[in-house]
Amino acid sequence: MTNKPTESSSPPDTQVQPQRRRGRLHGRLHANPALSMTTKLLVTTLGTLVTVAGLIMMVTPGPGIVGIALGLGILATEYDWAERWLHKARDKVHQARLKAEAMDPRARRRRLLLSCLVVLVVGGAVALYVALFDWPSFAVTGWDWFQGIASWAPELPGM
Repeated sequence: MTNKPTESSSPPDTQVQPQRRRGRLHGRLHANPALSMTTKLLVTTLGTLVTVAGLIMMVTPGPGIVGIALGLGILATEYDWAERWLHKARDKVHQARLKAEAMDPRARRRRLLLSCLVVLVVGGAVALYVALFDWPSFAVTGWDWFQGIASWAPELPGM
């Protein structure tokens, strides 16, 4: 005797189809060992980059929590631990949204203006440094290395 529900006993679940498709795609991507390694490497690299960008945006202007949640969502396609963390991150995103909606519009405008001011001051300080002292040597060395890889990259001004 099977424990399968009959068609008349339960309504069809709308989430089943996307999960089945995702499972079939995941199975196909991991059927071949070389493709499996490539997929895992690509997902790990992309998910890590997006998560790190989200962490950076936590201290700089930007949607940091959203970036972290998106990066964990990418990593959750391959790793169970990332899926557990993703559920926690979704709760944090929901809490942040509720907090932002409850914030006074004047305070929100002040924060936005302050963030823009900080970006302008830091950008101006970097521009002033480059204008007065020329490009730092690590930037020139790094840019030369990058141009060796990507020949389409332009020359730095003043070099």
